[in-house]
Amino acid sequence: MQYWQVVIRWKWVIAAIILSTLALGLVVTLLSTPKYTATSRIEISRELKKVTNVESLESADTGRDLEFYNTQYALLSARSLAERVARKLRLANNDAFFEAHGVDPNEGSTRDSKATGPLATRDRQRRENLAIKLLLKNATISPLRGSALIDISYTSASPALSSQIANTWTEQFIVQSMDRRFASTADARKFLEGRLEEYRTRLETAERELVGYAANKDIVALGNTKTPDGRTEVDRTLVSSDLEALNTALASATAERIAAESRARVGQSGNNAETLNNLGIGQMRQRRTELAAEYAKLMVQFEPSYPTAKAVAEQLRVLDASISREESRVLRSRSAEYAEASRRETELKSKVESLKGRMTQQQRDRIQYNIYQREADTTRELYDGLLQRYKEIGVAGVGANNIAIVDVAKLPDKPTSPNLPLNLALALLAGLAIAALTTLGLDQIDEGLRDPGQVNRLLHMPLLGSVPDVEDNEALDLLRDAKSPLSEAYLSIRSNLAFSTDHGMPRALMVTSTRPAEGKSTTSLALATVLGRTGRNVLLLDADMRSPSMHQFTGLTNREGLSNFLAGNDEWKRLIQQTSIKGMSLLPAGPTPPSAAELLSSDRMQNLVRQLLEHFDHIIIDSPPILGLADAPLLSRAVEGCVFVAESEGVAVRGIRASLGRLHAVHAHVFGVVLTKLKQRQAGYGYGYGYGYGYGDEEPKAVA
Repeated sequence: MQYWQVVIRWKWVIAAIILSTLALGLVVTLLSTPKYTATSRIEISRELKKVTNVESLESADTGRDLEFYNTQYALLSARSLAERVARKLRLANNDAFFEAHGVDPNEGSTRDSKATGPLATRDRQRRENLAIKLLLKNATISPLRGSALIDISYTSASPALSSQIANTWTEQFIVQSMDRRFASTADARKFLEGRLEEYRTRLETAERELVGYAANKDIVALGNTKTPDGRTEVDRTLVSSDLEALNTALASATAERIAAESRARVGQSGNNAETLNNLGIGQMRQRRTELAAEYAKLMVQFEPSYPTAKAVAEQLRVLDASISREESRVLRSRSAEYAEASRRETELKSKVESLKGRMTQQQRDRIQYNIYQREADTTRELYDGLLQRYKEIGVAGVGANNIAIVDVAKLPDKPTSPNLPLNLALALLAGLAIAALTTLGLDQIDEGLRDPGQVNRLLHMPLLGSVPDVEDNEALDLLRDAKSPLSEAYLSIRSNLAFSTDHGMPRALMVTSTRPAEGKSTTSLALATVLGRTGRNVLLLDADMRSPSMHQFTGLTNREGLSNFLAGNDEWKRLIQQTSIKGMSLLPAGPTPPSAAELLSSDRMQNLVRQLLEHFDHIIIDSPPILGLADAPLLSRAVEGCVFVAESEGVAVRGIRASLGRLHAVHAHVFGVVLTKLKQRQAGYGYGYGYGYGYGDEEPKAVA
């Protein structure tokens, strides 16, 4: 309700602001240059499509990071991309581009607009910066929520130019992305080239030291093997191979010597197996066996002297001699064979011992050799790894682009702005916002009491009643009419005053206000009038000796009055005048004294009130205003309490609080506040929610 009252109060201001903003929006829309927007759409995939199997420099999960697409949006609106578009289309030299945006490219330049020829460096740079600013200002990046699609829009007064720039923006973004991907490997390649050169030199030095040391130490490697961890191990050297061969030959020679020795010993014992196995000896022995059998057969029939027998015997003798000679020869050869085997074994033993010494020394030398070998292996492994990484970086950028053009920007066939309904809606919203701020500001600046509900909330004082606003020349006539809204209002105030004390209506009260013309005197007269109608004897005392007015309201004179009594005239009865209003008498203010405050500062005023109460039921004192004067606080000592009158939308709340503070400072009792001059638009709230004090005044309608 409070906000609605504010709206009602400032309705014409609100209406004026809204109509002004609508008119301004209409004029701006009609005068604006039509602009066309072209839009292209791209898709940015999270993962790169690879042509090769070489792993990218970035992690596979990089594209899944939450900030991936935010980074892409920032890159799409980056100044560097606008610079590429401006260079690609040569917008700095395109006057049609600046004309499409309503910008004069020669503004601020010393160059003649009609001059031809190349631009100066300073002018060209200024035009390039202006073109880039226009591109960034009119380009719009709009991601489609929940998808990998992004709309790139450009707006200008030229449809063809908008379409061309939107498509070029998309193309240059793709090219920039590829360039950035390749450029990202440039530093890595440069670094790896330096490291490769360093490790190549170190590898050559390590291998040269390895070979030189092997030559100096006569280490001839006949075979190498690679361990699982990449280390090179020497399987055999020339010395170890020779030692192995000689050791094998020695073992063979030893076996032969033992065999020869065994054969020689067997021959000496007569059990020479070789003679038994000799083919020649065997054949001769077989022949001898045959001849012996034949000789034995002949001996059965003939005598030894028998010629045939003698011939066979001779053959036996010859065969025995041959067998004996052959056996002797075999025995001699076995002895020689044993001697040769023994000699050969001795020589081989000597050579093996010599090679064992060389092998022992070579094993000691291989400790340092292995150190050189490990250094060479480690350096070679690092070099191979760097070389492989260098080759991978060379092909890391070879991949399908993760940015795809979904829709190219078409030539727009109708302008996108100005949009009259949208602009009017925005103007309406702006008008409502400005009107709200303005009315709230005006409402805050206007700190006067606007409705009766503010009295208790802002002043912490009871509200005695509200008085409607009437014309000054009508107030007295309305007070004479007991059924008028004004009379009804003061009758309600009188009823509230009757509950302000434990003995009913206060007998002596003072009516005051913050400043003049707030309805203080009218309220005093109205209260006296209402009390008089109830059959009470009321005295209306005009204590405003600086600006007396009660004698004018009642049509009486002001030749003598309160000032005379305060100045020393004790015959107060002579000063009281009867009015035409029932039950009401008047003690006018009297002549204006030089210093009213000095007169009121004495005890004569209190004595006067005590004497008057002996003859009147109620005394209503019309007091001067409070601010700037000392009269009202001085008068408050002579009465039971005060009725404070405040004009609606009049004195600021802080002024009213200051006035009440002055009364409280002198311990004056304030019965409450009367809110006067309440406007009709506030009557719904202040006069009983729409009924008002004039309820029942309408003429009764005819009933059919």
